[in-house]
Amino acid sequence: MYRFHFARTPSAQLEVKDIQVVKGRPHYYSTKKEEYAHIRFSLNADFSSLFNWNTKQIFVYVSASWPSNSSEPATLDNEAVIWDTIITNPSADHLQNIGPAAMKKLVKSSKGKSIDPSRGILKLKNQKAKYQITQPGGKLASTKGVVLNVHYNVQPWVGALTWTPQIEFGRWHKVKGGVSKVFGLPALKEKKKVSEETAKKADRRV
Repeated sequence: MYRFHFARTPSAQLEVKDIQVVKGRPHYYSTKKEEYAHIRFSLNADFSSLFNWNTKQIFVYVSASWPSNSSEPATLDNEAVIWDTIITNPSADHLQNIGPAAMKKLVKSSKGKSIDPSRGILKLKNQKAKYQITQPGGKLASTKGVVLNVHYNVQPWVGALTWTPQIEFGRWHKVKGGVSKVFGLPALKEKKKVSEETAKKADRRV
């Protein structure tokens, strides 16, 4: 229960900057093209409160979610991760093979000491997504109701992994903000058709 003594008050501001939908092949030998969305975003986040003596690292990721086309009421929304990163504790490189005795010393020596306040601060501007998104049907253009969300996972030296809480739990708070405005994906850009006059000029030159 020691973990609940440390307050968690993460916050984030997430803004979509640019969206494109293009066609591409899922793999080299595929003859069928699918639609893929490329998203750029800006993120200002403070996860410093997630760090204490028992934090090895935190895994931060941004996901895109949008309503399912299924008519079944029990069908969940679509969700895909578009970007992620790992933020390590400054001591992580020195404690890879820590044992029980060393852990006791760590706990004792860490009392009253604070973590670097800059640890856990993210400032991203016009960040390109690491992963493009699609869906099983291969059609994604003009999708409405898309939203970006920020999530995290705390990986401790000792104890279970903890994920972004969905409810307030004691001193553990949900991410303040961390959700973009709802947006829609654009339609595919159609190739410009050659006008009749341009075609006639081309024929005359031949």
